[in-house]
Amino acid sequence: MKTTALALFMGALLSLASTQQADPEEPIPAEEEEVEIFTTPATQMAAAASNFGFNLYRQLAYHDPKANVFLSPLSIAGALTQLSLGGSPRTEQQLYRVLQYHHLMDPHLHSTLKDLLASVNTPSKGLSMASRVYIDRKLRLKEDYLNAVEKEYGVRPKALIGSPRADLKEVNDWVRQQTGGKIAHFLSASLPRNMGVLPLGAAHFRGQWVSRLQKGRPEPFQVDSWTSIQVPMMSETKYPVKLGIESDLNCKITQVPMQGDVSMLLFLPNEVSQNLTLIEESLTAEFIHDVVSVLQPVDMDLSLPALSLSSENNLLPQLLDMGLAQLASQPELVKISTLPGKVNTVHHKVSLEVMEEGGQAARSSPSGRGQSLDLSFHVNRPFIFLVRDDTSGAILFIGRVMDPRKLKRN
Repeated sequence: MKTTALALFMGALLSLASTQQADPEEPIPAEEEEVEIFTTPATQMAAAASNFGFNLYRQLAYHDPKANVFLSPLSIAGALTQLSLGGSPRTEQQLYRVLQYHHLMDPHLHSTLKDLLASVNTPSKGLSMASRVYIDRKLRLKEDYLNAVEKEYGVRPKALIGSPRADLKEVNDWVRQQTGGKIAHFLSASLPRNMGVLPLGAAHFRGQWVSRLQKGRPEPFQVDSWTSIQVPMMSETKYPVKLGIESDLNCKITQVPMQGDVSMLLFLPNEVSQNLTLIEESLTAEFIHDVVSVLQPVDMDLSLPALSLSSENNLLPQLLDMGLAQLASQPELVKISTLPGKVNTVHHKVSLEVMEEGGQAARSSPSGRGQSLDLSFHVNRPFIFLVRDDTSGAILFIGRVMDPRKLKRN
């Protein structure tokens, strides 16, 4: 288990508190014992999918350090796992390794993933996902593969007819239906006639805060040391959150509760000129578990940009670099077809809306639970955010906002 300076919050925060209130004698912390963090098949699967997502995120982030990045790990993991049912033992092993399943000792892996996907893909959490494998009909599909995927995941791989316009409509209509109309144009360009095998993942998230925020005026957002822009913000005073200070990563971390047992984790570097790479390299399911376990409830002034964005990518280049080069060169998708079929693209599209809407007006934490200090958390410079299912620990979205001007709006 990775332990960081996750004594993190207490020293820094309590030193601030001591200037405002009597400083009680601090107990001596007991020695940590190595414990198993993820103890159920569901939390182990959530951790594996999250670690896959973090690895994929790093591939995207390092490719262009100044780019905004958005990703839904579970929607892509779902599509690639469906694909694994059509592979030879070697291809399945390669996919499992990239997906981080090789750490799991779960004889019912597909059932576990199916149940996890069903538990988070609900209106109460504000999430709608779609994962499917589309296949060129010329590959002469094997019925056993189609039946196996449908049995495990409730969705049947689809053979496309080879008509660019009709195939485009087929894919877009299905994704639109699965996401409740939130992703209306999954593909913006027609598919090639020899498309091979197309795994796709789509996800839309519209979250609401437990306590609503106030719609604010545009405020300065410092893109870099030289550039400041005006960005629509949402804010509130004395807002109940959980807060931590990570001295090794030179950042503050805030967890803001959302409806549906979901939360948003915000990683804010102390300086606008700070490279985010250190934070990005630290992102693992184990690290996030440790962070969440030590964050402390406080009431503080909070402001962050209103988020309404979408992003689409062909993730195949990143997946090839992660260990799946065989899928594009010498695929062994022997359970899908007797003919060789290559994966030419892994299409991914996400959209996210997080505005000021929420439940009741923000109220200070109950006495004894949260500390009301002169603290603030103003997200006015590049930051990383995670949308996390707090029941399973699964990461639903990973995002990095470097320049709000370049966000593709919904």
